[in-house]
Amino acid sequence: MDGTENCQEYNPKTSPMPDPVQPPIPDPATPPTPGSPAAQTGPTINIGDEFGTAKRNLPPVKILLIATAGILIVAGVASFFQRAKPQAAGSLDNVAAVDLPGQNAVLVALTFTLRNSGQKPLWVHNIEGKLLSSSGESSGEAISAIDFERYYQAFPALKANAQAALSPEDKLQPGQEVKRTVMVGFPVTLDVFNQRRSVSVIVYPYDQPVPVILTR
Repeated sequence: MDGTENCQEYNPKTSPMPDPVQPPIPDPATPPTPGSPAAQTGPTINIGDEFGTAKRNLPPVKILLIATAGILIVAGVASFFQRAKPQAAGSLDNVAAVDLPGQNAVLVALTFTLRNSGQKPLWVHNIEGKLLSSSGESSGEAISAIDFERYYQAFPALKANAQAALSPEDKLQPGQEVKRTVMVGFPVTLDVFNQRRSVSVIVYPYDQPVPVILTR
């Protein structure tokens, strides 16, 4: 059969109009729900990463503890070697004591050697005596050198092996060694003093935190 037999020519007057093709109607955009945040676009910045945290920026606690312990050890060693020491040394060479009648007290002449082992002059600020006995501990300031001769006359026993007096404001040059005597009174009987545990001369220099102590 010839294909042209089935082909019909379209006649706009006799043939019905075809239905027009409707374009697709787009769905209306869903409006955002009130109160809900709009979706974020673009890269997200983490504030914690931006400014840093202790966990990120600080070293571990163990390292901090080790470092702190090391600093304390170094400081302790430095403090040990820089610990204040007396500027002078010496020895307590002779002790002579007499009873003061009716006073329950003794007067003691302490003769000693004092040597300035420091690098600068030693200026004497004050001098004391200290006694440790069965009655406890007692101390007293040194008697003025002006009174020495008077006491020597009253109590000749004090003059045995005595030297010149050491007085406040006396000065020892670096390396200088002297032999001196001080007199101190203690509120104990002569028997108690003779049974003492120890007796000391204490020299307090100017500008020195540690006194010079000579004990016997």
